[in-house]
Amino acid sequence: MSDPYPAICDYEGSDYQASFWVRGGRAYEDGAEVLALRRLLPQSGGRLLEVGAGAGRNTSRYAGFAEVTLLDYSRSQLEQARKRLGDSPRYRYVVADVYRMPFGPGVFDAATMIRTLHHMQDPGAALKRVRESLAAQAVFVLEFANKRNLRAIGRWFLRRQAWNPFDPAPVEFARLNYDFHPRAVRGWLEAAMFHVERQLPVSHLRVGWLKRHVPLGLLLGIESALQRLGRTWLYTPSIFVRARARDGTERSDGAFWRCPICESLAMAETGDGVRCANCGRHWPKRGGILEFRE
Repeated sequence: MSDPYPAICDYEGSDYQASFWVRGGRAYEDGAEVLALRRLLPQSGGRLLEVGAGAGRNTSRYAGFAEVTLLDYSRSQLEQARKRLGDSPRYRYVVADVYRMPFGPGVFDAATMIRTLHHMQDPGAALKRVRESLAAQAVFVLEFANKRNLRAIGRWFLRRQAWNPFDPAPVEFARLNYDFHPRAVRGWLEAAMFHVERQLPVSHLRVGWLKRHVPLGLLLGIESALQRLGRTWLYTPSIFVRARARDGTERSDGAFWRCPICESLAMAETGDGVRCANCGRHWPKRGGILEFRE
């Protein structure tokens, strides 16, 4: 029987954190994202869901939240996050599929999804699942890879690329790696019952020569000023969005978990995992990490 859900980009066993961020010369991109997060995410709150948490690069930046649930499809990435962050009761590590997230309705007060949407074969469906997990009026900070960036526009005008950066359709430039048009992303968010409050252009100076020759502090100072252009200048390779969950999702009465198989809320958590009373499926907890991946 074929899987009815979209394909997933799996980072299992990848050294992405070390190869891309640590050794890849991406201090500027990391700093630019910090600036955007500070502008868009509330400084404090209750429960925050980090979708596509990976090795926990951003998790410590959510220090004002009482609880942070790190969700990723790759167990090895969450093992790196746990090694980095430890076993504080503030953190919950969950291996799961974004299209079948194991959370009850309205259990989170905020969520982030950074450098993750570009792997979504069905971004609209993924955003709807995020919305279901959020309480009404919860803040959602989303980052996506922008199809309509200056480099792509220049290449298209010079006929060095076939796809049109102004076309709202997604472009898959590598297997399960997509660039999206800002208008398309806004449409998916609105269809998922989000209200878009603010958009920021991010990583204006993502140029190798600049990163090698201009001091990081100066680059980030310029970046900070340029981010203030907001939705009037959405031509950067990365776009950050702050959206708010519209009314419509009621909090589940004390039910934090939802079974990814039968969607029952009758879930009992014990020291060794979570069991569904409806279908009998047991989702194990190994090494401090809950596994909801089949």
